[in-house]
Parts: sequence; C-alpha cells; structure tokens
Amino acid sequence: MNRKALSLPILLSLVVGNMIGTGIYVLPASLAKYGSISLFAWIFTSIGAIFFALTLAELNKRYPKTGGLYIFCRQAYGRMAGFIVGYLYWMANMVSLAGIAVASIGYLGYLSPTLNSNMPAYSKYHALAYELGIVWVFTIINIIGIHEAGVVQLLLTIIKVIPLIVISCLGLGYIHLDNLIPFNATNLPVFSVIGSAASLTFWAFIGIESATIPAESTSGWRDVYKATVFGTCITSFVYIISTFVLMGMIASTELQNTQFPFADASHIIFGSRSAVIIAICAVISGLGALNATILVQGQIVFAAARDRLFPKLFSHLSKHDVPIAGQILSSTLVTILLIETLEPTILEQFDNVALLAALFTLLTYLGSALSELKFLYQDHGISTKLLRNKSSYITLIALFYCVWMISNFTLIFLLIGMGSIVLLGCIYFLIFEKHML
Repeated sequence: MNRKALSLPILLSLVVGNMIGTGIYVLPASLAKYGSISLFAWIFTSIGAIFFALTLAELNKRYPKTGGLYIFCRQAYGRMAGFIVGYLYWMANMVSLAGIAVASIGYLGYLSPTLNSNMPAYSKYHALAYELGIVWVFTIINIIGIHEAGVVQLLLTIIKVIPLIVISCLGLGYIHLDNLIPFNATNLPVFSVIGSAASLTFWAFIGIESATIPAESTSGWRDVYKATVFGTCITSFVYIISTFVLMGMIASTELQNTQFPFADASHIIFGSRSAVIIAICAVISGLGALNATILVQGQIVFAAARDRLFPKLFSHLSKHDVPIAGQILSSTLVTILLIETLEPTILEQFDNVALLAALFTLLTYLGSALSELKFLYQDHGISTKLLRNKSSYITLIALFYCVWMISNFTLIFLLIGMGSIVLLGCIYFLIFEKHML
C-alpha cells in the first residue's frame, strides 16, 4: 500500500469526520426526552472515549497493521477472537452506515416535505431512495482511490465543523436557563437515566478507531496516535458545548419533537434563510461520516481476507489500493439493512439503528481493551512495574467504561449481541477452523 496516501491532516479528519457525522445534528432531539441530565451522558461518554482513544493509540503502536481492532484481538487471543471481533466490527460499521444515511436524509426534510416525517407529504420510500443513492455515490468515490477518498474527507470535515462552532459560540447569548428544566424528565434514578442516555450518545463516538484501520496507508504510528487522541478530544468538546447550547436555546418539549434541532437554533440566531444553510451543512456532515465509514469498512474486510478469514477474492487491491470487492459487498448489505429497518418516521428508524451499531461497536472495543491488558501483562507480569505503568490504569478505565456502557442496554439488545457472538463462533468452527489446521 502507499504509506503516504493518508497524511496526518487526513487522518485527523477521518477520526473527527467519522465521529462528527449526523449524530450531533440529530441526538439533541433524541436526548431531550431525558431532560438536561443528558448533558452528563455526553460528559461520561467523552471521558470514556478519550481513555479508549489512548488505549487504541497504544495498541496501534504495538501493531501498526491494516485492520485495527481485528488485528489487535487476533494478536492477543488468536484467530477465533480476531474473527469474531473483525466480523462484529464489520457488522457495526454497516449498521452505523445505515444510521448515518438515515439521519443525513432526515435533515433534507427541512428542504423537502416528502422527506420530513412530520409533514403529510412525507414518503418513507422517497427517503429510502435518497438513502440508497448517497451510500452508492460514496462507495464509488472510495472505489476510485483511498487518497481521493481521504481528500474528500478532509474537505467535508472542514465544512461540517465550522457551523457547529459558529452556532455554539453565538448561541451562548440566546440561552434561557428555564429551557434546561426539567433536569430529569423521566423521574427515574439519576445514574440509570445517564446510562440510558449514554447508550445513545455513544453512537456519536463510533469512529474513534478510524485512523488505526488503514494503518499501512499512513506515515506511521505517530500520526495515527495524534489523530486518534486529538481527534477524540476535539470531538468531545464540540459535542458537549453544542448540546448545552441547543438545550438552553430550545424548550425540551419542542426539542424532542424536531427532526432538525440545529436548523431551528440557526433560525433563532440568524433567521429563516440561515436555517436552510445549516440544514445543508448537516447533510454535508452526514456525507463526511458516510465517506469515512465506507472507507473503513472496506479495509476491515481486506484485513480479514488477507488472513484467510474471508474469501480470497476480498484480499485483492486495485491499483489505487482499494479493496473493491469488500466495498461492493458491504454497501450491498447496507442496502438490504436500510430496506429491512424502514420505519414510519426518520427518528424511529434512526434510534433503532443507532443503538444496534453502538452495541456491536462496544463489544469490539471491549475486546480491544482486553487485548491491551493482556499485552501489558505479557510485558510486565504482575509486578510493581505494571502497577506504576500509566497505560495499565488507562486501559482499566477504558475496560470498565465499556462494561458499564454495555450493561445499560436493554435485554433484547444484549441478547442480540450475545447471539451474534455465539453465531460467529459457530461459523468459525464450522467453516474456517478446519482450514487453519
């Protein structure tokens, strides 16, 4: 692969662009039903994400190979663990990709009544057609070349971050503290509510690992380290300040019923014409995350195929370092997923897809944290040197964070997660294990 294809600015935009997608543009509305207590969910999630970013950066330093989470778990626990984590991560990316497409088109509803689920003219089939269209447009862009996809990602990230910062800064002057009431709209135990809200906010942090996936197409682990850690810190700041501003500007009863909260905030600050611009920026933001996710999903399929844990066809690269077969297969499966999860409203479809993507991703993050823990034990054993190693504490915090987040999911989602792991384990033994002997 061309190690100069993805420079530090492109890697940083890959991390920021994958996380800052449509989530921040849609989630304030989904979180309003909990009350302003959901701000603490952003804080908890941000802290956990930063510790996990540090853990991932250390793992990539050990094994700077294309595949990221899959490579780490395979090196730590063997082929079967790598297989399960690789496939779970691939599934998480496809589900996440579907969620990004749904939310991106949801913001187009500000411009077209047929895409606004609060309008009588809304057509879920029109929305589906647009969702499928953008998935395949960016699949084609990624097939053209990894460098080209990276440049597109850098431009989209710049465009998407600017309006978030502008509205967050100017919106501070339009905050009414009364809008932050009720603090806990559900009247359930505080920690339980924060956990439930965090299950949604975590979806907006999917992508922390983005710079580690195409590791062999970078200039080395140092760039990956900087992009992963700094990108997560930048994203966390943007999320917390922008959600606080929106909740302070718009009453919770209104916020939880809107499909495009940032456009409504822009309307308050600048007037109706600016809201159209923000809606367009939200769509562009989604397209940036869509592009980054499509780039990543092809790389994970390639890494697994190179280790004979996926059909050999998917280990081939084009002359532009693109795993074309993996890109086409993944986008085809996303197409099926979008059709199967079609719901009467955009927000209903988004919430279901976001939670499923978050669960699958958390399971792969848990596997990666356990991998770093094993590597640290192999390096130092149970000794005072291990106890003095700051990486040990960072990894343990990341590990406990993953466990806590997973415990907040409902029983049905936990059963889906466990069932997926068991199914993948069975598939490995029945299909791949005999070929590895």
